[in-house]
Amino acid sequence: MSLVTTPFGQTKDGKPVQKITLTNSHGHRVSVMNWGASLLEVEVPDRDGKLANVNMVFDSIDRYLDSHPGFGSSIGRFCNRIGLAKFEIDGETYQVTVNHGKHCLHGGKVNFSHKWWDADLISGKDANGNPEIGVRYSLVSPDGDEGFPGEVTVTAEYRWNDASELTIEFTATTTKPTHVNLTNHSYWNLAGIAPGDGGASSIHDHVALLHCNETLDVDEDLIPTGTTSSVEGTPFDFLHPETFGKRIDQLPATKGYDHCYVVAGEPGKLRPAARVVDPKSGRTFEIETTQPGMQLYTANHLGGNASSAGHRSHEAFCLETQHYPDACNHPNFKSTLLRPGDKLKETTVHRFGVEAG
Repeated sequence: MSLVTTPFGQTKDGKPVQKITLTNSHGHRVSVMNWGASLLEVEVPDRDGKLANVNMVFDSIDRYLDSHPGFGSSIGRFCNRIGLAKFEIDGETYQVTVNHGKHCLHGGKVNFSHKWWDADLISGKDANGNPEIGVRYSLVSPDGDEGFPGEVTVTAEYRWNDASELTIEFTATTTKPTHVNLTNHSYWNLAGIAPGDGGASSIHDHVALLHCNETLDVDEDLIPTGTTSSVEGTPFDFLHPETFGKRIDQLPATKGYDHCYVVAGEPGKLRPAARVVDPKSGRTFEIETTQPGMQLYTANHLGGNASSAGHRSHEAFCLETQHYPDACNHPNFKSTLLRPGDKLKETTVHRFGVEAG
C-alpha cells in the first residue's frame, strides 16, 4: 500500500491545499484533500479489471473554492435542513444562518465544505486485522460559527484498505451545548466518470437495494414533520433490488429522490444500509453505517455547467449517512445535541467490488 502527497493549489488567502492519494496493493486508488476535508477520485475496477473514477470531482481547486454542489465534501456543522434556521437548547433559542428559503441548509453559508482542515497521515489495521492507510483531517469551528453555539473540534478520517473499503469516520466535541450533524456529500456513478467537464451517464439503470423500511415525512420545503411512513409499495421502496429510474418520474415536486431514509437496525452500531450495482460495468457499492438515517439524492439540480463540472441531473446518486434533518427540533428523533464532555463518533464504510455479467 502507498500514500502520495501532491500540491493541489491554494486557497484564496494563500493556504496550500494538498491532494493525498491512497493506493492499495491491487492498485485501487482513493484521493482526498484538506479543503473541505473532501473526497476526490475513487478509482476502482469494472468486471474486466478496467479502473475508472466513480466519484464526481472538479479538475482544479478553483471550482471548489467557489459555490458548488458539495462534491465529496465534509458537511457541517449541521448537514441537511434546519426548519426556520432555529432551535432551542436548555430554554434558549438560537438563530443560525438562513441560506435556503426560510431555512438553514448544510450548516449555513460558509459550512465545513469551504474551510481549510489540518491533515495527519495515519496507518493501522482494520477490524479484521488487515492493513489500512489514511488521513485524519481536523478543524476547529469557533463559538458562534454561522450562529451555532460552542467551539466545536471536528475530525474527518478517511481510511482505505486492501479489500477496497473506504471508511469515513467523523468525531466532534464542544465547549457548549450545541447541535452537530456530519456527513460526506459524494456524488457516485458506478459506470465511471470521465475526467474534465461532463462525461457521466444517467444513473437510471443503476440497481439499488436499501435496508430501509421507512422514510421521513416532509413538508413542501422538505422539512420533516416528525413522522415516518413505510416505503412499501411507494416510489421509495428499494427493499428489493430496483433501478433508480423506474419510479423517479413519480417525484415531480423534487425532480427525483431527495429524501431521508430510516436505516434499519440499531443506530450506533455498524449495519448494512445500501447496495448499488451498475449492471453494465459490474461495479458494486455497499454501505454500512452507525448513523440513524441516509439521504438519497439523485443529483436533481446539477445544471450541466461549470459549477457542476458539466454534469447534469440524474448523472449521480448520493447516499449521505447522517442523523435526521431538523432533528434539533424533533424530540422523538435521535438527538443531535452534543454537550461538553461528550463525543460524537459516527462511522460509515463504503465497500467497492464487482459482480459477474
